[in-house]
Amino acid sequence: CFVTGNLDDCACDVETIDSFNNKEIFPKLQKLLSSDYFRFYKVNLNNPCPFWTDHSQCGLKYCAVKPCTEGEVPEGLKSSSYKYSEAAGQDIEECEKAEKLGAVNGSLSDETRQALQEWKKHDDESDRFCMLDDEDSPESQYVDLLLNPEVTITFILTSKLTSLFLIKGQGFYHWLEGLCVEKRAFFRLISGLHASINIHLSARYLLDENWFELKWGHNVSEFQLRFDEELTEGEGPKRLRNLYFLYLIELRALAKILPYFERPTFHLYTGQPTEDNENKNLLLELLHVAKSFPLHFDETALFAGNKKEAMKLKEDFKLTFKNISRIMDCVECFKCRLWGKLQTQGLGTALKILFSERQIEAMPNTSNTNPSFQLSRQEIVSLFNAFGRISTSVRELENFRSLLSNLKQ
Repeated sequence: CFVTGNLDDCACDVETIDSFNNKEIFPKLQKLLSSDYFRFYKVNLNNPCPFWTDHSQCGLKYCAVKPCTEGEVPEGLKSSSYKYSEAAGQDIEECEKAEKLGAVNGSLSDETRQALQEWKKHDDESDRFCMLDDEDSPESQYVDLLLNPEVTITFILTSKLTSLFLIKGQGFYHWLEGLCVEKRAFFRLISGLHASINIHLSARYLLDENWFELKWGHNVSEFQLRFDEELTEGEGPKRLRNLYFLYLIELRALAKILPYFERPTFHLYTGQPTEDNENKNLLLELLHVAKSFPLHFDETALFAGNKKEAMKLKEDFKLTFKNISRIMDCVECFKCRLWGKLQTQGLGTALKILFSERQIEAMPNTSNTNPSFQLSRQEIVSLFNAFGRISTSVRELENFRSLLSNLKQ
C-alpha cells in the first residue's frame, strides 16, 4: 500500500516529503486552520448543476451541512468593508484616497460604471483556474469547516470524479506516459486529489453506529481496497505517487505566495486584533517553512515550448480545470459538494499562483498602489484548507503504516 523513492516528473523522493510534512508543516498548518479566519468558509451550496438537470439530493443525515447562524460568524468576516477599516491596517491617507476615487466614480455614468465592473470581473476570471461562488449572493452562507468534516459518504464524490475524468485500470497509466508533461501533470493532479480524499475518508470511517454514539476511526480494509498493489491491479501505488505530486504543487504555491502575505497592509482580519496579529505571524512562519523545502517542483517546465502552442495549452488546461470545479455543483451530497468545491478551488488557486510569478514579483511594497495580483478571502481560505487536506493525507499514511504493521505481527 505504500511507495518509496523518487517521484515521476519531480526531483524529490517520498521519504523527504513525509519527514518534512509530518514534522514541519502539519502541526503548524493544523493550528492555523483552527483559527476563525480559516475555519469559516462562505459557499453557495444551491448552485444549479450546469451539465445536466438531475435535481436528486442525498437523503442521508451525514450529507447535511449545517450553516452558521448570524451570531457564530466573527463580525470582521461579515463586514463587506472590513479590508478598508482602520482595524485592517489602512491609514488616513488611504481613506482620503478612497474618498477621491469615490468622487471620480460618482461622475461616471451608470453605463460606464457597469462596463468597468464587467472588465474587472473579466480580468479576475481570466486569471483563475476554477469557478468561485459569488460571496455576495443571498444563497451563499458561512459554514464552519471544523463542525462539518468530510465523512464516509464522500466516496460518492470520488467515484464520480473517477468515472468522469480518469480511465480506470493499467491502461490509464500507460496512456498517461504518452502525454506531454502539461497534460500528464493535469491528470496526475486530479488523480492525486482523488487519492487524498480516499485516504482521509478511510482514516475517518464510520465504524459503528448505535443509539448512543457514532464511532469513527481508521478502516484498514477500506484503505487496502484503494491502495494495495494486488487489490488494485497495480494502480494503488501510482495513485499515492500522484498524491505526493499534488502535495509538491500546492507546497510550491505556498512558497511563491509569501511576498503577497508579507505586505504590511495585508491582515487576516476578523475583528479580534490580538488573535489576528498572532495568526498572521503563524501564517508567515508556515510560509517561510514551506519556502525552505529543498526540492521544490519546478513549474517553469510547464508551458515552456513554442509561445503560441504553450498559450493554447495553458488555456485548455485552465478551461478543463474550471469545468471540474463547476461539476462540484452537480454532486448530490451537500457535504461532498462543500469539500469538493473547497478542494478544487484551493487547487485552482494554487495553479493561479504558480503561473502569476511576474504579477507577484511586481507587487508594490506600499499601500499607495493596488497590486495587479489579488486573492479574495475565499481563495485564501480554500488554498490553505485544501493544502491542509493533502497534508493530512500524507500524515495519515504514517498511521496506516503502523496499523498494517501491527496486523502483520
